[in-house]
Amino acid sequence: MIVQCGIPLWRVAVFVNTLHPEIMGRRFIWQMGAAVKTDEGSFAIMDTEEYRTGPFYTVITTGQSLRRRLADPHCPMDYALLHELRANGVTDYFAAPLIFTDGAVHVATWSTRQAGGFTDEQFAGLEAIIAPLSRVAEIRALRRTATNLLDTYVGHQAGERIWGGRIRRGHTEDIHAVIWLSDMRGFTTAADRLPPQVLVGLLNRYFDCQVPAIEAHGGEVLKFIGDGLLAIFPIAEGAAGTGDICRQALAAAREAKAKIEELGHAIEHGDMRGVRFGLALHLGHVLYGNIGSGNRLDFTCIGPAVNLAARLEKLAARLGRTLVTSADFAQHHPPDLERLGEFPIAGFAARQTAYGLRDEQSAAAIKAASDAL
Repeated sequence: MIVQCGIPLWRVAVFVNTLHPEIMGRRFIWQMGAAVKTDEGSFAIMDTEEYRTGPFYTVITTGQSLRRRLADPHCPMDYALLHELRANGVTDYFAAPLIFTDGAVHVATWSTRQAGGFTDEQFAGLEAIIAPLSRVAEIRALRRTATNLLDTYVGHQAGERIWGGRIRRGHTEDIHAVIWLSDMRGFTTAADRLPPQVLVGLLNRYFDCQVPAIEAHGGEVLKFIGDGLLAIFPIAEGAAGTGDICRQALAAAREAKAKIEELGHAIEHGDMRGVRFGLALHLGHVLYGNIGSGNRLDFTCIGPAVNLAARLEKLAARLGRTLVTSADFAQHHPPDLERLGEFPIAGFAARQTAYGLRDEQSAAAIKAASDAL
């Protein structure tokens, strides 16, 4: 549209900071004859010499526009980027602040290859669109920020439901899912021995062993409970792929188990050598939605199926097993699992049959636990 109005742009870049745990901001680049590109900048970029000595940093920190008429042989070449632009035939470069209503400063840059650079009229046209561009960019940035926060704190699927308006207390739905409930072994002892920052660092590395595996196999992390993790692998209503979902969940479990074993070998602190975890997988129906008080809600899942998963995770510890599954889950993945026996489970009238990985033998521990029950 701007080009159609007679401003001969060669490249336009818009950089907007964002609220994200790993991404400092995003840049959108339009260049004549090419598709629009989007790239992301990590927080590490802010510490680089290239960023701190570049025009973006100047505009963000001063809130002032910056223009370099590269067609002028006496133009100051005070930024490394300018040499690259001149080598590409750019004759004029303009970087302007996009100031949002909260005072935050973002950046838009404009460049041309037109002989002599932008005319006075063309440059005035660019200046005239800065304010409306700031408003449009802010609206889009706020929407992206809201999505980022929902994804970060409640998960993508739950975030989509909340963003879609399902925010009333008591608004729940019955869903069929594989339930994942895991816990770090010996965490209470570690919390007493380790310095707080070391403990937090350990937890972050521990969860890094699980969350990517869960998400890569179609799961959704719902919450962290200290060193515990609750996740679900939803099964679409009427879907015939229950077995596939169970296989995905078990694949995620194996991947997490392997990574935590690697972490245990890598931990240098003597009190935490051999980090281990326990995990229960159960297949059942849960109530999924808003639960809480007044205007302070939690988007989570509850129900007997979640309670059984929690009890099975404790059973895994007593059996000396990393992974224990319910019979409901095991019937969809028999090749990898073996029957461990029937056990009384607190809160459930009937004894529950538990299954474990065939390649994780622990017969002595099973017998000892059975004798103790």
